[in-house]
Amino acid sequence: MGTFLVKYPKTDNPVKVVEDIEQPIETIDNPRQRSNVPESTAILAGLLLEEQVIQTILREEIMRDVIPTLSPNKTINMEQDIIHKLLHQETEEKQALALLLERYLSRQEQLFVQKTQMGTTQGYLGSVTLEWLASRVHFASQLPLFRRKYDPKTNNIVRDSETVEELQQRPLDWSRQAHLAQYLAVLNNHKFPPILVVISRDWVNDPTASEWDNNHRAKVSVDDFTALDKQDSLGLLNIGENYAIFALDGQHRLMGIQGLMELFKTGELEVYNKDKKATGNVITIDNLIDEYNLDTVSLQSLAQEKIGIEILPAVIKEETYEEARRRVRSIFVHVNRMAISLSKGQLVLLNEDDGFAIISRRLAISHPLLKDRDEKDWNPRVNWDSATISNKSTVLTTLQALQDMAERYLGNKFSHWTSRDKKNLISLRPDDQEIEQGLNYLSELFDNLATLPSYRQLEQGVKTYELRRFSHEKGGGEGNMLFRPVGQIALAQALGCLVFRKKFDIKNIIKKLIYFDEIGGFSYIDTSQSVWYGVLYDPMKKRIQVSGKKLASRLFVYLLGGVEDDFEKAEIRRSLAEARTIKDAATNLEKTIDFQGNFVNPKSVGLPDILVNS
Repeated sequence: MGTFLVKYPKTDNPVKVVEDIEQPIETIDNPRQRSNVPESTAILAGLLLEEQVIQTILREEIMRDVIPTLSPNKTINMEQDIIHKLLHQETEEKQALALLLERYLSRQEQLFVQKTQMGTTQGYLGSVTLEWLASRVHFASQLPLFRRKYDPKTNNIVRDSETVEELQQRPLDWSRQAHLAQYLAVLNNHKFPPILVVISRDWVNDPTASEWDNNHRAKVSVDDFTALDKQDSLGLLNIGENYAIFALDGQHRLMGIQGLMELFKTGELEVYNKDKKATGNVITIDNLIDEYNLDTVSLQSLAQEKIGIEILPAVIKEETYEEARRRVRSIFVHVNRMAISLSKGQLVLLNEDDGFAIISRRLAISHPLLKDRDEKDWNPRVNWDSATISNKSTVLTTLQALQDMAERYLGNKFSHWTSRDKKNLISLRPDDQEIEQGLNYLSELFDNLATLPSYRQLEQGVKTYELRRFSHEKGGGEGNMLFRPVGQIALAQALGCLVFRKKFDIKNIIKKLIYFDEIGGFSYIDTSQSVWYGVLYDPMKKRIQVSGKKLASRLFVYLLGGVEDDFEKAEIRRSLAEARTIKDAATNLEKTIDFQGNFVNPKSVGLPDILVNS
């Protein structure tokens, strides 16, 4: 008998199919076939039916040699054997690949990379140690095409008529080096984005080199890439000492990494101003260890940390020197032009290490005076981006101002939230318990400020710009300092001094401020009758005067009874008289304005009365 083949249509009744097969099996003459057919039938049926059902349908004599095939142990053992072989093969392949990569990656002159492609720009993406980056990568200004316009002292490009059209990147700001180096050394969760570099060789700048043909086009590309896969995507890039590498994007990151390596090498790092002139301050390894409880071993291990790097060839095959120069300089300009600096408000919004930034953000979204409301015609109270407020703006304050208020109010309570040497060392995130405590203090302050008559007007529908604008501005206004960030910050600083340093009761302070508000003490600062005239308001330029913030804070402390020393009172009075002194445009003589608007001798300007509880 030939091959036994029965074709059955798709069915929803597998039991019936097996029953139909059972009868023809007996007609098969060949013993082997008669054994194989029920065995195959049983295996396939076992995908849908229980073993007991199959045995019932296929008679015992037919199933005698089949049941062992259905044995769970045999099936499981066979599956495990196959899985074991596959895993063993995969392990061997991984080991072989690891040995192959180790052989190639151990070569210092080669870097394991993956090709990248955007538009016509081809590059290679890899990673290198911070130590390697600091020693091998140069600033973009040192590229040969910039050499004649390069200032070796600042590593900046000299801007003149030849370079200004093409060079859009901001000059290197060397005052950032110390902060960036500390960021890497101090914060455990530090992270720099990949750095974009260009790789070049000596022949690029030699027009007589054999790599250029008679038409002055490159016979080869600068990059020497050895592919390790069929797709020509993964491989090894030659980065030996005969190659020069320059940062196109990430120059300040490079600067910070070089500063960190200098700190490790010499034990100290000079602090520079923007133009790389020494400020006279120095950061030492001992400073960092003492201030942030670091250990030497952990610090030294930073040198072997890896950073991403994308490498572009300086010259591509068949390019002329001028075409290559244009391409590289174009990339240099555009990657920097596309990088937009974050605003002060955005920096506060994203800062997860500064305790004052953290609590000011949380206050802005939780306090009734500041948070958004789901009401018709509701205008936001906080400007989250800009540090200033325009005349027509409906906001009450800015996120940057809230951070400044938090820092000045709570600075005496949480002095450790800022470094002892704030100019040179960075701050670390406080623990969660302290952050909650700081938020509670700040919320209490705003609870009290919200009771001031000026702020209570907002609940009556008065717009912030009506209270903020000066009387001479279009539309006119109250000229209230409480609706200006500089006034808010000055008040918060004074209250912080009184509450946390001088131990004044905040409730008594607020009672005095309510009275002061009721008699117009915060309003019409653009008039000579106001104590803030010449302090927070510039009568000559007819605008707010940010430079008077410190004096305004001292005046608040005095008005609230926080100054007892006569010498300090005399100093405040003298500073106030100076602030109210202007230069007469007609006579070029200085004149001092008293509280009645008269020109008087500076010594005639006195201090206002100290506030008492209403």
